[in-house]
Amino acid sequence: MLWLALHLPRLPLEVFPSLPSPSAIVSRERVVVADAAAVSAGVLPGLRVAEAWAFLPALAIQERDAGRERAALTRLACWAGGFTSEICVLPPQTLLLEVAGSLRLFGGVARLFERIVTGCSEQGFTSWAALAPTPLAAQWLAFAGDREPCLDADQLPQRLGRLPLAVLDLSAQSRARLASFGVRSVADLLRLPRAGLARRLGADFAADLARALGELPDPRARFVFPERFSEQLELPMRVENATALGFAGRRLITSLCGWLAARRGGISECLFEFAHERGARQRPATVLVLRFAGATRDAERIARVLGEHLQRLELPAAAELISLRAEAPEALPGHTVNLLGEYGGGAGGAGGESLAALVERLQARLGSGSVHALSAVAEHRPENASRPVPPRVPARERSPAGLLAAAALRDTSCAPRPLWLLARPQILREVAGRPQCGGPLRLLAGPERIESGWWDDAEPATVGDVRRDYFVAISLRSEWLWVFRSRAGWFLHGVFS
Repeated sequence: MLWLALHLPRLPLEVFPSLPSPSAIVSRERVVVADAAAVSAGVLPGLRVAEAWAFLPALAIQERDAGRERAALTRLACWAGGFTSEICVLPPQTLLLEVAGSLRLFGGVARLFERIVTGCSEQGFTSWAALAPTPLAAQWLAFAGDREPCLDADQLPQRLGRLPLAVLDLSAQSRARLASFGVRSVADLLRLPRAGLARRLGADFAADLARALGELPDPRARFVFPERFSEQLELPMRVENATALGFAGRRLITSLCGWLAARRGGISECLFEFAHERGARQRPATVLVLRFAGATRDAERIARVLGEHLQRLELPAAAELISLRAEAPEALPGHTVNLLGEYGGGAGGAGGESLAALVERLQARLGSGSVHALSAVAEHRPENASRPVPPRVPARERSPAGLLAAAALRDTSCAPRPLWLLARPQILREVAGRPQCGGPLRLLAGPERIESGWWDDAEPATVGDVRRDYFVAISLRSEWLWVFRSRAGWFLHGVFS
């Protein structure tokens, strides 16, 4: 096993992004953490609030909020689901990721480590990260700020021996007792007899040492990913331009995609909410629904659709909070890769992805009601033989041509149907019994009799009862047309090409 520990030393401060500088987080009248401006003025952890104000009268004080910290850890755990599903949340400020099974997928230890640390920073958190074969050793190395990976359990005594005793989070009484033994570092501690340590400092302390060195198992409760995704992010300042919300939206999207990866699914719809500033005229939150042509967990694809919507969104008031919700994920088919590393099919095919991206961009720019697909209906009258449906790209189809071919194969028993059907049949002149459209038409196939429909004859905006003989015709310009003859004469109803 290989554990990556993420310790977030500034989490109590970073969950308050809108706090003015200089600022500090306090608990029980003592400073827990301060920002860079406050630290440079002498405001350090452990200082009393009165002393901190003496150093810096302009210091902004905020009481520590454990609920915000837990919510931030949950959001970060969902984000980490994009790297591994084996995650442990250790309140108040630590995450553990078991990454041994992810090394090949992400290009090895160095690349995976750098990608996780960089991603954590992009989520807005300062992290101290470390790699070790045991979870407790990874925690201690992270607390000490030791970023050098430890990949071999045999190196643990040497690597842990370099750490100060402060990383063990001992009580004041235990520290005093160890100091009386002459212990100044973990190396000094490891040289003492383990049985004597258990008698003097307790069996739990000796067991922790054994677990850190891999001598005892160290089972950890895994993070349970929620059934539904619902996360929110406080903005560092009031935002009046909707396009500026894209940066915060990307943070939530990457957390969403990590949650989807851990749940092995995708989404076809998600919902953003932008809460507006409080005041005498509080406005309801602005809701933005994103819909996709097929289930996805591609962060870039989701962010691209969000950006298209934000360019056309006008906020009624400045936004202070952004939230993202998604229901239970849908099944997301995988894809195969051939020997040359190219996609061999499935949802990852280049054609399917590009078609889905085109549909989503058109929906974002024109509106969801302006873009639709057609679904066949069991009806012989051409006007009623299809209906508009929400566009969805089937996972197994890789290109528009494939989609058309699949549609054509669904029903090969009927006569040819044109690709383009006119909204209303266009009346044609008749000369010597032959229909005219830019000249006389030559009938190639037909007639195909289509009649009846008496059941909706009396209803408004319906086709009603019809009796038509359809023909495939060709014009003098070599146009392939679909025409019919009824009691009222000849009509053009569709164009093949």
